Amino acid sequence: MNPFLSKLLVDVARKKLKSKSDAPVSKRQIVPLVRIFQVELAHAIKEYIFIIIGVFSAGFGLKGFLLPNHFIDGGATGISLLLNHVTSLDLSIFLILVNLPFLILASRTISIKFAIKSIAAIAFLAFVVHFVDYPIITEDKLLISVFGGFFLGLGIGLSVRGGSVIDGTEVLAIYLSRKLSLTIGDVLLLTNIIIFSVGAYILSIETALYAILTYLAAAKTVDFVVDGVEEYVGVTIISTHHEEIRLMLTEKLQRACTIYAGKGGFGSSGKSYDKDIIYTVVTRLELAKLQTEIDKIDRNAFIIMGIVKDLKGGMIKKKPLQGH
Repeated sequence: MNPFLSKLLVDVARKKLKSKSDAPVSKRQIVPLVRIFQVELAHAIKEYIFIIIGVFSAGFGLKGFLLPNHFIDGGATGISLLLNHVTSLDLSIFLILVNLPFLILASRTISIKFAIKSIAAIAFLAFVVHFVDYPIITEDKLLISVFGGFFLGLGIGLSVRGGSVIDGTEVLAIYLSRKLSLTIGDVLLLTNIIIFSVGAYILSIETALYAILTYLAAAKTVDFVVDGVEEYVGVTIISTHHEEIRLMLTEKLQRACTIYAGKGGFGSSGKSYDKDIIYTVVTRLELAKLQTEIDKIDRNAFIIMGIVKDLKGGMIKKKPLQGH
C-alpha cells in the first residue's frame, strides 16, 4: 500500500482509539483497525468504480439509442422517458424526480447509506445524460431495442454491484413484496405492464412492443452482471461410498468439497450415524463430467443440485487444493 495512505490510516486508527480512552495506544490495538480501514477503502473504491462505469453505460444506452428514437424502457427509466416525450423537458430532470420517492422509500426499507449512494448515482446519471454528447448509433428499431436495453441493463447491473440503484422501481418491489402476498418479480411485472400500456397509448403499440424487447434485453443483462455470466451449481452427494467420491473430487477433478456428518432419517437406522454428506460447487459445464464420475463409483448415489447465484472466497477454479 502507498506509504502516505498507510500513515493516514494509522493516524485515523490512533485518533479513534484515543477518543475512547486516554490510555497509550499500542501497535496491537492499531493493526486490526488499520486492516478494517484497508478493507473498507478497497471495497468503497471498487464499488464506486462499478457505479461510474455503470452510469456511463446507462447514459450511452439512453442517449445513443433510446432517447433520440423516442423509445422507452420499463421501470423508473421508462416513466422518465415517457414524461420526457410528453412534456419535452430534459430527461435528466425526470430521472431525479421520478426516482426520488423510491429513494426516500429505500432509506426506510433498506438503509440510509444505500439511499445516499443511490441518490449520488442517479444525480451523476442525470449529469451525464444532460452534459455528455453520445453519438447516435443507429436508426434500426430492432438494434435500438436490443442494444439500448443491453447498455442500460449493463449500467443498472454494475450499479447494483456497486451497492446502489439507478432505477428505483426495484425498491418499490421489495417494499410491496413485504406488505402484500406478491413476489418482487410479480410487482415489477405489474409495474411494467402499466408503463408499457401507457406507452402504447401515448406513443404507439409498435413502440410499446419494442419497449418490451428493450426491457427483456436490459433484464437479462442485469442478471448476467449481478449473478455472473458463468453459472455455478451447488451439488450435495449422499452415498455409502462417500470416501471414494471425496477422493475422486479432490484428486481427479481437483475440486474442493465440504463434508457433513449425516444421519439417516428413514427406517431403523434413522437415529444412528449413517454416512458423510459431500457438498461441492462446480460450473454448469463441468456438471456432466461430475455425474459420470459419480456413476462410476455409485449409481445409486443421491444427488441434489441447485443454482448458486454468486460466490466469494473458497476455491472454485482448478488449482492446488488448500481446503474449502
